[in-house]
Amino acid sequence: MNTEDTPTTPDHPKERRRRSPLLVASMAAAVLLAGGGAAYWASSASSDEGSGPGSAGKADPPPLALDGYTGGSIAAGEPNPQGAKYKAVKELPGGPSSAPVYRPQGEIGRESVERLAKALDVAGKVRSEGTTWKVGGTRDARSPVLQVNKTGSGSWTYSQYGTPGGTNCALPATENGKDGDQAGAGASSRPGCPSYRGGGDITTEDDSSGKDAVSPEKAKQAVRPVLKALGQESARLDASGLSGAVRIVTANPVLGGLPTYGWQSDLQVGSDGQVVGGSGQLANPVKGAVYPVLSADKTLARLNAGGGRTPAGCPSVPPGKDDKGGKGGQIAPCEPSPTKAQKPAEVTGAVFGLAVQYVSGGQALVPSWLYTVRQPGAGSGPDATTTVTHPAVDPKYLAHKDRTPKGPSGKPGAMALESYDVGDGGRKLTVHFWGGVCSVYSVSAEESDTAVKTKVVGRDKKPGQVCVKIAKEFTKTVTLREPLDGRKVIDVSTGEAVPKR
Repeated sequence: MNTEDTPTTPDHPKERRRRSPLLVASMAAAVLLAGGGAAYWASSASSDEGSGPGSAGKADPPPLALDGYTGGSIAAGEPNPQGAKYKAVKELPGGPSSAPVYRPQGEIGRESVERLAKALDVAGKVRSEGTTWKVGGTRDARSPVLQVNKTGSGSWTYSQYGTPGGTNCALPATENGKDGDQAGAGASSRPGCPSYRGGGDITTEDDSSGKDAVSPEKAKQAVRPVLKALGQESARLDASGLSGAVRIVTANPVLGGLPTYGWQSDLQVGSDGQVVGGSGQLANPVKGAVYPVLSADKTLARLNAGGGRTPAGCPSVPPGKDDKGGKGGQIAPCEPSPTKAQKPAEVTGAVFGLAVQYVSGGQALVPSWLYTVRQPGAGSGPDATTTVTHPAVDPKYLAHKDRTPKGPSGKPGAMALESYDVGDGGRKLTVHFWGGVCSVYSVSAEESDTAVKTKVVGRDKKPGQVCVKIAKEFTKTVTLREPLDGRKVIDVSTGEAVPKR
């Protein structure tokens, strides 16, 4: 068991900036090794409009437990509480009246990995290594390798030049006929890194010109066998991404006729038309319960809503002479002043689809609106817009957790965990939880082959002394013996899986 009493720090969510396609692919490889899934920008539900359970008749679906949804708080990525962050500049569609949730079920079988390895031309037998399937990478660190998580979404990564996320590939021959990474050695007989195919090192010469890269159509043809092995022949393809001589093909699957967001495969095609790298999900999501959904306009209103966001334990200003009936516009002590000068981002369109969310600790594709958003001053170029997603499920069908801390009061107590993330190659496990400002906390972890049982225990800083009960979100970090690598994080206080942040 690992136990650490690290400094406790409150969370400060940040909006994510857009990254280059090759960087996204490299990050996906690192996420796989840490047991994670796809990266995406999405906000969680927050208000309470819509029809309640019972209005849909006898076939009411079960409550949908979106991780991070509290029925009133604003999650990371949601709008500023002081005003609308998104404004529709075009008429938005109404959409369907209901839609299903899709989730992966069961484990990834050896046969599925064999099909993908064959499509990628990775030689060797499928090997089981803990929570991961692995093919290739046995001769040396530079040979092709495919890795697939056995559970959840079946996150996979592939590299034609060694372990995903590394730089284990032969450097190009120098002008003196010597291998760039071995002084005095002869020119390497191995093919160079993808970045060297048709040019220099993308880390220094990537000007997005696409010099020597294959055409978008040729790249799409090159990835067809891989998409067939993934069961994603009908995926919507975008081959506009470039990193030096490497063209990036992004494939977004279509489920039940609906586009998806966050379940994409990113495939790298070299200048010779070969797939030289990639990442994605191998699991085939299964259709689940059908939920009533809101229109694009109503969902956008929920995205912009700011109700119920006074921090826990933060008192409001009582009405006074300068605030008749509490309507004089005073700011509560814990609330920031409104930023009225901030211009809202423009919503130029919306498409109904399925976006990745975490539900009860696992990934699921949830009915959502996918908004095309242009930030103020972004211009009209190809990179001027981004996609923002928000769940469209009627909020009356969303379950939420009580964030009131189960904090200690004079005696030790285990804290309920909200979420976790990992770092340092999966060895640093950071848990997020709500607690009282008058307590200090320690974290411990008990590891097994399939799970990491984690517990945060709090104790009063000054037992017996009076202290105001104000809650805030904390983080604690513990070092694991082995990388998390797809194992579940279990909250000892509840016995349930903790969702990944």
